Amino acid sequence: MWQYIIKRTLLFLPTLFLITVISFAVSRLAPGDPAATKVGQGGEGGFTGNSSLNDRQVQLIREQWHLDKPVWQQYVIWTSGILLCDATKVFTKAGTDWSAFRFTGTPDLGRSFIDNRPVWDKLTDRLPITLIMNFLAIVIAYGIAVPIGIKSASRPGTRSDRVTSLFLFALYSLPVFWTATLALTFLANPDFLSIFPSSGLRSPGFSTGWPWWKRAGDYVWHLILPMMIYVYADFAFISRQMRSSMLEVIRQDFVRTARAKGLSENKVIYRHAFRNALIPLITLLTAIVPTLIGGSVIIETIFSIPGMGQLSFQAINAKDYPVIMAVFTMTAVLTLVGMLLADILYSVADPRISYGKKSA
Repeated sequence: MWQYIIKRTLLFLPTLFLITVISFAVSRLAPGDPAATKVGQGGEGGFTGNSSLNDRQVQLIREQWHLDKPVWQQYVIWTSGILLCDATKVFTKAGTDWSAFRFTGTPDLGRSFIDNRPVWDKLTDRLPITLIMNFLAIVIAYGIAVPIGIKSASRPGTRSDRVTSLFLFALYSLPVFWTATLALTFLANPDFLSIFPSSGLRSPGFSTGWPWWKRAGDYVWHLILPMMIYVYADFAFISRQMRSSMLEVIRQDFVRTARAKGLSENKVIYRHAFRNALIPLITLLTAIVPTLIGGSVIIETIFSIPGMGQLSFQAINAKDYPVIMAVFTMTAVLTLVGMLLADILYSVADPRISYGKKSA
């Protein structure tokens, strides 16, 4: 298995290279000039306000952000930061000086066009919030959906199965932005029910001097509403997938044989059928991994949660190329990790799946 993992990891490198090249090129094809936008000049020329900044000042900003260089040089400078190197002084007006390429030992994804903060610092501030929320959402969704799917599959066609199916299909059909807006309107609004906070992760009077249980309670109180919106759609979809997979497995011969041997229904379902029904759920789980960042845009924006989703939305609106590229790259890495994780979990769930050639 380890040999397979090493091979797959090495194959990630050319794949990741192509993804970053395409993403970088697409980001640069977006209309408008972030330097001009920064100083108040419209993306199509001409000042949009009363700004007295001239074209020379715009050009200075472009030089500071390396936007005056060809696209491939911008890509090399940006990629060197990921590789813990510095290539900002390699490309000069006099030519290319590769002796200026140096190893720094620390990641440098550039500086944000919005506030000039290092992109790496912005990511490390926002990423833990998004990862924790998404991890909790996945655990809760699978913890609720898998048992419901198993129960529905073990009693197909009954009244409880039909009612559950109707309820889950209704949940899955509700758009996230719509349910989030309704939740804010009716559950976080003094005009209706002000049960939960409407935004943020902490109360205005939050203090680090509070006891740990009071601080934890404040975080939980703020997270309940967005977590409900996070979970409901995934939980409805996962339960349907679990039911379909279980129905297919329990009709197979080995399940009928287990029942014919006199095993209890619980042993037949959980010991024999359940493990073989996990393959589609593993595929679904690894497909969720890349959405840990991008999938939170709507909820974090609506609930004003300072996570990666909100950061991505703000970066796209402001043409903040360094942040956009950092988010693209992280999503690509998560996609590749998800694919590798799927292959490993397949083997754990079904030992018949092999990573290498079987000997004759």
